[in-house]
This record gives sequence, structure tokens and C-alpha cells, in this order.
Amino acid sequence: SRRRHTRYWRDWSSDVCSSDLTGGRSPDGRGFSGGRPGPGQPQRGAPAAPPAPKPVDPRAALPADAQVITMKPPIVVRDLAEQMKRKPFQLIADLMQMGIFANVNQAVDEPVAVKLCAKHGFKFEIEKRAKGEGQVHAPVKKTESDPEDKPEQLKPRPPVVTIMGHVDHGKTSLLDVIRKANVAAGEAGGITQHIGAYTIAVPHPERKGELAQITFLDTPGHAAFSAMRARGANVTDIVVLVVAANDGVMPQTLEALSHAQAAKVPILVAVNKCDHPNANPLKVRQQLQEKGLVSDEWGGNTLFVDCSALTKQGIDKLLEMVVFQADLLELKANPDRKAKGNVIESGLQAGGPTATVLVRKGTLRVGDIILCGSHYGRVRALINEEGERLKEATPSVAVRVLGLNGVPEAGQEFTIVENEKTARDIAEERALAEKAAEAEARQPRVTLENLFAKIAENQQLTLKVVVKADTQGSVEAIVEALKKIDSSKVTLDIVHHAVGTVTESDVDLAGASKCVVLGFHTRIDSGANEKAKQYGIQIKLYAIIYELIDEVKDAMAGLLPPVLKDVVVGSAEVRQLFELSKGGVVAGCSVTMGRIIKGKVRVMRRKNLVYEGVTLSLRRFQDEVNEVRSGLECGIRIDGFNEFQTGDTIECYTVEKVKQAL
Repeated sequence: SRRRHTRYWRDWSSDVCSSDLTGGRSPDGRGFSGGRPGPGQPQRGAPAAPPAPKPVDPRAALPADAQVITMKPPIVVRDLAEQMKRKPFQLIADLMQMGIFANVNQAVDEPVAVKLCAKHGFKFEIEKRAKGEGQVHAPVKKTESDPEDKPEQLKPRPPVVTIMGHVDHGKTSLLDVIRKANVAAGEAGGITQHIGAYTIAVPHPERKGELAQITFLDTPGHAAFSAMRARGANVTDIVVLVVAANDGVMPQTLEALSHAQAAKVPILVAVNKCDHPNANPLKVRQQLQEKGLVSDEWGGNTLFVDCSALTKQGIDKLLEMVVFQADLLELKANPDRKAKGNVIESGLQAGGPTATVLVRKGTLRVGDIILCGSHYGRVRALINEEGERLKEATPSVAVRVLGLNGVPEAGQEFTIVENEKTARDIAEERALAEKAAEAEARQPRVTLENLFAKIAENQQLTLKVVVKADTQGSVEAIVEALKKIDSSKVTLDIVHHAVGTVTESDVDLAGASKCVVLGFHTRIDSGANEKAKQYGIQIKLYAIIYELIDEVKDAMAGLLPPVLKDVVVGSAEVRQLFELSKGGVVAGCSVTMGRIIKGKVRVMRRKNLVYEGVTLSLRRFQDEVNEVRSGLECGIRIDGFNEFQTGDTIECYTVEKVKQAL
């Protein structure tokens, strides 16, 4: 029996030697990649390959008077065909001959464009950009000559205050009273001249004889406030939340509060209509305390001021509190530099496009070249809220700008550039980049299904949701159930929850805070659907509460990376070793457990790991096999390992991904 066993291994070994076990040749014997031998495989009977010729510039063969085509990158096939006065399909056919598969809307590299043009008798040259021009992929960097301001250059600036709240709670009346009480008597037109933002001067509560300036921002509701945040414009320093003492906290009050908290801005509460017969300021404090705003009178951090727009009671105290809050924030900016800021609102008027801008740093002057998104122009006039023309606007001052060539979006940043040519070129580049980004922006930014991909990119560390339902009971039940999902690894952040349909305001908030909107027994407003597509926000509607909770749990679990687990398929014991004439060692083995398959293996010696790799060859008698079962004998070669010893154990295993639980 022993003699027969030895003869079997000798036969197998000689067979391995003759069959070129390590050969990497294709069945037709020609080697790989179009007849060239693979690495380490000389082609038999063929002369040595000549050295590769140096690439010849296709333009060299063209006549000196050949027509020159110049283009700026990206070189799109359709545009190139137009320049060459050829049909796009002709260029696509030429590209296919070159082994490049592209459609009419795709861009090609410069060397490819050179070859294409040379084939049709044209010279191709890439158009060099003038110094100072922007790049399509990074338009901002060209204008960002924004050195860090030195501490000694910084000077105090007025606070920017946004007034938010429910529509019927006297927000406009309060603004009107503040304005009439603090603006010179020769006022032109009152509130009708209001341009979205204005600056007032009030006596400083502590430093007598000194005037403190405050800039009030009148954005049309929290939707605009959030739309600006979605574009990265956090221009507000303090939010004044107006609540009527007779009505108390209303749904829009809570929405405004959610937006202010999401922006991480200090909140000051103005309890208005305190002169009303049914006024109950205490109830307002209790309702807001439940939402996390605890009055300073009750040991909290939020300032509450009782006031009335009709009797002007408490208005002075409200302004004092704003000044105090601003002093605590120590707001500063450098006025001696080129202006930079954000658009508050914009529109088209008889004199052309206008934009109300808030200067964040630097000083904006008449005659400056202003660049705002894909629009630019020379500042023809600066007009304040009184309709007066100014020569300049300093930090935290809001003015209406005339001279732009288009209407920019609210929230967009403006900068001042050196000359009009630079501004025009960068604006054109940005307009092209915006068109290209539109299609990409329509893709869902974050969905319950792709959360795991987002966490891999470090984009989504917590699951943020906005909850809307048909009744208050349902909202509370869902919020309570979501809060009970206990996990130390993933956090759930409920940004806003309320009763009612999914509105545009909810989508604005979700866009600014990168949330998923969850609706329960409710519908979506028509405008909200369009805006959700525009922002790439996912809205999910449910009819069964358990489905909602389970999907949120699955999404949170999806944030966790899967655990990789090794599963041992089988093991074999090395009984005898055979050396091959062309190098390498075959381990003659007996399968002791499970089955040995081609794939990942590890060599164990006295329970210690010696080597981990992959199977190079698995043979049974003279045949190459994919699997050998328990109790049978086989020969194993492992890629990169030949130091086998008799008695070693070869384990065959697979790697499985196991989904983590919360």
C-alpha cells in the first residue's frame, strides 16, 4: 500500500512538471493581449520585438498653411464637429477606430483632439487662459485673494438681526415701530420704501453719549432664511423670535425656531401684544421652555422681553437686549479691504436688475467691479433704505446695488475683482459650471438607501429627519418611538416635527440641514415636490407607523460598516512534499475536514499562522479541479509560498460581510 501511495505522488509530480503548471498562455498558444506574451513568458519561435517607436506628433505631417482650430477645455465632440464643419457621427466613427467610445456630449482629451483634427487636415491648438481667469472646475479660487485679516485690522461692527415668527404676531408692526422710533423725521415713504434690510442707531445702554448701530434683516419668512442657509450664507448674528402673548406658540413659530436652532444662532424672544386683554406672557414662556428655550428669569440662557407694537411698551428694552447680546458676541470685521458679503434679496426694476446686499467685510464703493455668482457689473449706485444715495457701505450695512447684468439668487456671495474682463470671464465660466452641475444636483443628496455610501465619504455622520404627520398624537408617538431607538454608534437628530402637510418650508429646512423628510398619513404640497427635486431631498410617506420606525432603524444600521467574518470551508493535512523541476513545491495533502476549494487559504503550523494567500493550483491525480471533498487526497500549490513542512495544516476559507446591528 505504501509503495503504491509513493508511486501515485511520483506520477502526479512528473505530470505537473510536463504540463507547465505556472503557464499563463491562452489555449491557442499565442500568449495574451493580441499575440504578445504575458509577463515572464517569452514567445517561442518568434524574433525579439523591436523597441517601441517614439510617438510622432500628428501635426508635423500637416501643411504649414493648414487651418487652425482653437478651443477652450472641455473639448466636447459636438463643439469640435461644429468647428471642423463635420457631422458629429463622422467624429464618433473616427474615435471608435481609435478605440475610444464617446457620445456627442462627452469631452475628449487634447491629444485625441489633435489626432482627430489632423485626420481631417486641421491643426488643433488648446486656447490658453489669460492670467487671472477662473477654471471651470474651481471658479472660486481665482477670485479668492482673501488673506486672513490680522487682529489689529479688525474693528467692531453692528450686529445683523433677523426677525422671525408667525405671520399674525405683529412682526411687521414691530419693525415699523422700531423704524419710526429710531429714524429721522424726514422719512420718505415709510415701510413702502423698505428694501429687506436697514440699519438704525440707538443710544448704547452702558456707554452714555455713544450710539450703537443695529442692522435689521427683513427676510420674507423663515423659508427665505433657510434658502439662504442652504446656499451657505449664514449672515445672521441674532434671531428675534416674535410670539404674540394672546395666541402663544403657533406652528409657524415652531418652524422659525427650528430654522434658528439649526443655524446655531442666539435667539432672543419678543413677547408681543402684551397690551391685549387676553395676553398671557407666562404661557409663552412655558410653551417655549418645553421646546428648549428657558427664560433667563427661570435660570435659563434665553432673554425674553415683553413688548407691544401698539403702545411702544418694551421696545427700548428689546433694543437694549439686542445691543447687550451683540456686545457678548464681540462682532468684528476689517473695513479696510475689498468688500465681500451676501445678497439678501434681488429683483428686476425699471432701472434694471437690483440686488440688496449685506457687506460682511471690507467697504463697498461706487465704481467697484462686483462679481456675484454668474452675474457681474460695475457698481453704478448704492441706495440705502431711505432712498438716499451713498458713496460707500461698511461691514454689516445693507444697501441696494445698481449695475449688475442679471438678477442673482438670494444668499449668493459677492466679491470685488480687479477689472471687468476678469469678472466677465469668471462669470461666464461659472454659468457653464452651473449648467453642468444642474443635472448632478437633481440626484438625491441623501436617501435612506444611500446613507451607508455617505458615511463612507464622511458626509453623513448622523441621520437627520424632519417628521410631519396628520395629528399631534401621531407626531408625538413617532418622535417618542424614534427617540427610543438606542444606539451608541449612530445618532438620530429630529431637526423639526409638526402637524400638517409636507410644505416648501420643510423642504427648505431639509435642504439646509441635509435631512430626510418623513411623512405619516399626510400629503405633499405641489410646490414642495418641485423644490425637493431641485434640492435633491428625499421625502418618504408612510401609512403604518411600524414601517416608518423599522426603515429608520435600518437606515441607522446602514450607517455602520459591515463586519468582515472569516468562514472556514475545509482543512487538509500536508503528508508529502514534491519539488518541481522548474521551481516551486507541491504539497501532497489529505482533506481532513469539509472541502478544499480554489481561493483564499492559510497555512497553519502547530496552531500558529505561517502564511495567508490564494491557491495557485489544486489537482486530483492528473486533473486540475475546483474542489476536493473530505477523505480524498490532492496536490496543492499556493501562490508565493513554498516552505511547506510535513504535518502543516492548510485551511481554506471565505470572507463574509455581516451587517452590524444597532
